[in-house]
Amino acid sequence: MEQRRLNGLAKIAPAVLVTLGLVTLTGCVSRPSPDVLKPVHLQARADETGVGVLTATNRTPDTVRGGFGSAWADNLTYEQYAFSVPPDRKGVTIAYPTSTLDPERQFAVIDRKQLAKDAFVEEALRSVQPDGTIGIFVHGYNYSYQEALYRTAQIAADAKMPGAPILFSWPSAAAVAGYVADRDAALASRSALDSLVTSLSASGKVKRIVLFGHSMGGFLVMETVRQLKLQHRDDVVGKLAVILAAPDIDVDVFRSQLKDIGRMPIPISLLVSKDDRALVASSFIAGERPRVGRLDINDPVIEEAAVKERLRVIDITSIQASDGLGHDRYASLAKFGAQLASFESGRPSTAGDVGAYVFDAAGAAVASPFRLAGRVVGAH
Repeated sequence: MEQRRLNGLAKIAPAVLVTLGLVTLTGCVSRPSPDVLKPVHLQARADETGVGVLTATNRTPDTVRGGFGSAWADNLTYEQYAFSVPPDRKGVTIAYPTSTLDPERQFAVIDRKQLAKDAFVEEALRSVQPDGTIGIFVHGYNYSYQEALYRTAQIAADAKMPGAPILFSWPSAAAVAGYVADRDAALASRSALDSLVTSLSASGKVKRIVLFGHSMGGFLVMETVRQLKLQHRDDVVGKLAVILAAPDIDVDVFRSQLKDIGRMPIPISLLVSKDDRALVASSFIAGERPRVGRLDINDPVIEEAAVKERLRVIDITSIQASDGLGHDRYASLAKFGAQLASFESGRPSTAGDVGAYVFDAAGAAVASPFRLAGRVVGAH
């Protein structure tokens, strides 16, 4: 009996340590308050760089501090932001503005306005790229509104993408202990994301919507696509290019989602890494059930499943993470010249586009959108 108990402790110890590490990291790092959403005035410079971001959120406005909290709202709020971007930033770590702002080192909001839905859609259509593409970023667990907003600005700046990407911010509790609450909030946000996607797809100018979900945001994305499919909205689903980065989705739940969704015109892309320690923690919380974001592309079963389910499973372990957990690699993809990490090149997808790949970070900068080292493992 004692030996079995010790073996059990040894089995769960790594996951417990990771979970504690998440708490420690969050406790040591100062997280930005809603004050970073206040526009600042900067003297114009010849070398000044900036980006725009559009946001849609079902968080309840924080009327006291001027941001958005973790309470769930019945309606979407739309905003438009302009950012000053530090010219010589290194890596993907974001330096937030302080009372003594240094624009050479820190990101900063220089303009902010709330928009009515019609005005938001109009601004979004102005950001549609020449090939008809528009991008929506859906953040993951333990994100505040301002953290998700600044991350979207960083991705847009590094990708040097034309127009303004769209952030969909769902009401995460922005707390390590809020994992279950975040799961509920993500599920409750399906109709809100559905509404956003549907309103954009209604325009003939929009040919493709890159729906990029990170971590638990990937779970929300898949649930929303499933909802659209069950509503027989094939006109909307047909425009979606779904990309899931480090998806925090139970493998069997994902299979069930795929069964309901069926084959999409543009294959779903999964950005995975076996050494994602944040997903080790979420797996532990879920009773040690495996997560999609930690799939091993060298496993023949995974290779076969990728082709059978018409998926692109891309191992991005070669990309350096900045969070110490291997969970935020997606934020570094933009510097390789992708359109919000899209693996599409504007041409129709073929059967040869599915399978398992390895992302070669060393050679990626010479190709657009990406250079994938490896091979497609087969196709129907």
